[in-house]
Amino acid sequence: MLSPFPLARGYGAIALPGLLILFAGLSVALAATAAEPALLTLTGDWQIKVTAHNSNGHPITAALAVTPPGLRSVNAEKFAALPVFNPKAGGWVKGAALGAVRAQECTTPQLLEPESLELRTGPEPDAARLTRGTDYEADLAWATIGRLTNGVLKDGQPVFASYRHGLLRLDSIVFTRDGHIVIRTGEAKAAAPVPPPIAEGEQRLANVYLPGRVAKIEPAHLFPILERSFPEPPREKPSPAEKFAPRTMAKLRAGQPLRILAWGDSVTVGTFVPDWEHERWQDQFVARLRGRFPRAQIELITEAWGGRNTSSYLAEPPGSEHNYAEKVLAAKPDLIVSEFVNDAWMNEEKVAQYYGKHLVDFKGIGAEWIILTPHYVRPDWMGLSQEREIDDDPRAYVKGLRQFTTQNQLALADAALRYGRLWRQGIPYSTLMLNSINHPDARGMSLFADSLMVLFPEPSILPTP
Repeated sequence: MLSPFPLARGYGAIALPGLLILFAGLSVALAATAAEPALLTLTGDWQIKVTAHNSNGHPITAALAVTPPGLRSVNAEKFAALPVFNPKAGGWVKGAALGAVRAQECTTPQLLEPESLELRTGPEPDAARLTRGTDYEADLAWATIGRLTNGVLKDGQPVFASYRHGLLRLDSIVFTRDGHIVIRTGEAKAAAPVPPPIAEGEQRLANVYLPGRVAKIEPAHLFPILERSFPEPPREKPSPAEKFAPRTMAKLRAGQPLRILAWGDSVTVGTFVPDWEHERWQDQFVARLRGRFPRAQIELITEAWGGRNTSSYLAEPPGSEHNYAEKVLAAKPDLIVSEFVNDAWMNEEKVAQYYGKHLVDFKGIGAEWIILTPHYVRPDWMGLSQEREIDDDPRAYVKGLRQFTTQNQLALADAALRYGRLWRQGIPYSTLMLNSINHPDARGMSLFADSLMVLFPEPSILPTP
């Protein structure tokens, strides 16, 4: 495992491992194992010095200028009506969301320039200006606005908002075919920015994350690519699925009907992903499973409830839409795969208590169980101060799941491990969240499927029918 990169005195220096690039007719290439790793050094508010080494050990240096993110202006955004401001609600639902910083059902916090917000009764510059605290209130961090009942605004009265805001951006430092180090600017977005595309034969060395209204680049914004992919451990023989879900494996190999229940919260609902019927984690998983076991007859059932957890299911009375006995147990699945980031309130003892009950229930209906560890969510919700050097998930819930599956001989699909190492691949994990909080995009969903598929044996070690 690579050790965390050092920071130098002053601004900062970040070490990159050597990277091998082979081009026809091109002698300049980065070494696979450089004696002196490349360095990223901040030399100014928006300047980075990059030094790498070619295959001959000769240094290649470039002074790069990052384009500051700046602010964008919105003039007279129309709201047909404002709801009454609710100070007790979550930030993104206290009122109506400003459109330019919306991230699906939420907003991305801290993008609004607070002092720029101005509300008027009409789109004209001289229309009556509304007074915050009297006519309306705003959550300036989450960029939501709502009317106050004692002000001049009436129910159903249009309002026009003008403001300035930042966006998220992910730039890339790239080694080109002709042996130069350059920076490519990514597309600014309100949520889930992606690195800019690079040409065939080029190599991405690092990403620079600009999370909105930043005054300058900080070391925490630099994401050198230390790994090209997740370092898969050696395959276990027998595989976890063979050890802990033998009946599932037998049905897959024999081509017998197999019913899989994906049980979870909004991440399992997953309809926020554009092509959700193919991009949700459970759909990706089952599609790959069918590819590995061509004879398999797999039926996928999804039972999921946004904003809820396993305890919510237990509390639902008979006949309700999400009653545990009727929607989970009565489905009679052969295999249950559970995902509940909303259970992250649990500590190790609560996991043992609550999940122990589910284990008894599942054994009672003859179902096998694979438990997914959750993805990473908003850093402050996890007690994280940055998105680098975060290999180890700090949540007691994740520790509890790992302990519970070990003690009870269950298969664990450890997606949290993969999320924790995204920074080593140059990716701030929050850039995978479509709502800037906890709803992963198709790339994020694939990490769940990855963690599930490694539990099953590869085709090369499957017995011949």
